Order: sequence, then C-alpha cells, then structure tokens
Amino acid sequence: MTTTWKIDPSHSEVQFKVKHLMITTISGHFHNYDLEVLTEGDDFTTASKIEFSADVDSISTKNEQRDAHLKSAEFFNAEEHVVIRFGGNKFEQDADEYLLHGDLTIKGITKPILLHVDFGGIVVDPYGQTKAGFTVTGKISRKEFGLTWDAVTEAGQIVVSDEIRINCDIQLIKS
Repeated sequence: MTTTWKIDPSHSEVQFKVKHLMITTISGHFHNYDLEVLTEGDDFTTASKIEFSADVDSISTKNEQRDAHLKSAEFFNAEEHVVIRFGGNKFEQDADEYLLHGDLTIKGITKPILLHVDFGGIVVDPYGQTKAGFTVTGKISRKEFGLTWDAVTEAGQIVVSDEIRINCDIQLIKS
C-alpha cells in the first residue's frame, strides 16, 4: 500500500552554511519549501518518489543586502530560476546510516548528489498524526551549479568558499 508523506513546515528547517573570508561560517535558510515522499507502508527505503523544492526568493541569511545579492544574477538569479529542486532516486540503509541519492537542480543546472540521513524514527503525535523525523546533511560545490561569483580581499583572502554545507531537519506527516 502506497503511503504519502508531506513536510510539516512548522517543525522543519532547510539550512545551508558557507565559509566567509575562510574564518567564519554564515548560515542561511529558506522560508518556503515543499517535500513529498511516497513509500510502501512506513518503510522509507521503498520510496518511489522524493520531491523537494525551495523558493529561491525565500532565502534568508539575516542580512537584507546579502540576501538581495544572493537573489541577483551573480548568484541564484531568482527572477529566472525561481525554484531549487531535488529529486531523490534511492534511499538506502548503509550499516548504521542512511544515504539519499538524487539529482539537485540549481539555476537550471542538474547534478547528482549524495546526502547523509539520520532517521529519527516514526511516532504518533498527541493529535493522532503519524510523523517521521530526519536530519539530512551533505556538501556541494556552488560553482558546479553556476554560482560562480568570486571576490578576493586585498590581502588575498577568498570572500566566499566554494563548498556549501546542507543541513536540514525534516519532519514528515503521513497523509
């Protein structure tokens, strides 16, 4: 029996981290996103559909000027590429961890990526809803997705690293 799972946005976070000047880490997140997963029963390794999308215009790094720069053509080009998409094609258990294989599309460029998943389990909440929890982590090269803006300080320091760390806490609701 096919089970549909939808994201619970009030109990989920979609975040990323990037090195700034190679000495500190800046965090950002998306306010608007969606995720739907289809499984056989409650077994996520049987997932036949894992579709995630994030609204680029909802990006926030707690700095309006930086957010505007990220939405500009120098980075995400939010006017032309309004959504970031991830389509999972394999969720597997490997010893004590889970691996999620899929295709990530940013700025019209699609690349396969591998994400590490910590499956928190399945519970029924006080309102009778069945929920599943996950922490999803991974790394990508921003330049591979056309996010190639670069700057160097007068002292030769790189302003923004190429490596982006993904960190998502996801709670799904069984529908």
